Amino acid sequence: MWLALGQDALSGALWLSMLLLLLLASSSDLHKPSRERRLLELSFTDSVPYLDSLPSPLEFYREWVCPNKPCIIRNAVNHWPALKKWTLAYLREIMNSKLVSVAVTPNGYADAVYQDWFVMPEERHMPFSAFLDIVEKKVTSPGVFYVQKQCSNLTEEFPELMGDVEPEIPWMSEAVGKKPDAVNFWLGESAAVTSLHKDHYENLYCVISGEKHFLLHPPSDRPFIPYVFMLHISELYPSATYHIAENGSFEVVDDKAAEKVPWIPLDPLNPDLERFPEYAQAKPLRCTVKSGEMLYLPSLWFHHVQQSHGCIAVNYWYDMEYDLKYSYYQLLDSLTKAIARKS
Repeated sequence: MWLALGQDALSGALWLSMLLLLLLASSSDLHKPSRERRLLELSFTDSVPYLDSLPSPLEFYREWVCPNKPCIIRNAVNHWPALKKWTLAYLREIMNSKLVSVAVTPNGYADAVYQDWFVMPEERHMPFSAFLDIVEKKVTSPGVFYVQKQCSNLTEEFPELMGDVEPEIPWMSEAVGKKPDAVNFWLGESAAVTSLHKDHYENLYCVISGEKHFLLHPPSDRPFIPYVFMLHISELYPSATYHIAENGSFEVVDDKAAEKVPWIPLDPLNPDLERFPEYAQAKPLRCTVKSGEMLYLPSLWFHHVQQSHGCIAVNYWYDMEYDLKYSYYQLLDSLTKAIARKS
């Protein structure tokens, strides 16, 4: 049977089998650091390294994408007109009163766990100029406002700005053999926070102005990260949406039509270690991405994001390859869930 699968499949199967044996051998103690866990790490690094120049497509794929390692590339987008042009005044002039999608929350946390619900922001369609009035504090309004819709909103809602950036990152497209699935535009208040989560994308995150502050966990920290707190009741959180009432207060409205969602209830900036003691063994990496810099955020890495006020960024999502590292994560995830059910 193995001969029919070919040498590559056999090597992968043997590698995965050895990994399974090592993990099962220590599965009763999976939440403790082990030599095997660090040796089998696909993505561990002590810090996020910097590159001073753009790599070749082959070099980037070999040195960063394949080993699933993050890096920050300096001066990666200095040739973009956006770096000089995208002031708030320029954006106001170009976009003016065009209606755009804005996420509004009471606390800055969109798509996050709140009181055992997975709560999404109120999505408000408003003139871009009115949104900028809030960012520039010319007017006050209840809540925290963030342009963060992630369905390629740069190409769909802000096509007027596409000439100031690139529709793709050419060397990345060549490295992975595909074009990006989405190109997203981000602009918001400093109180807007992205809760800890992971994506199935190779992510190139480019900061135009201001700073983005990332807290990262490699996929191998999965045993220490509480993916669902209500594990013994349900592995999924019911969905809800924030809704602002006439008096300016926010309500959590049950979205009965939406599917339930797995999510991470932990705040890595202020973790409740009594509730989630395993998280004390995780090793987060922190980095700041500044204007003109690009973060390569590998697929399946957990990340939590903050920003300076009015920070402007663009990111490119390239679909990941569902290869051996994906199998590694799925195995680790399944073992973690199985052990949690037994405990």
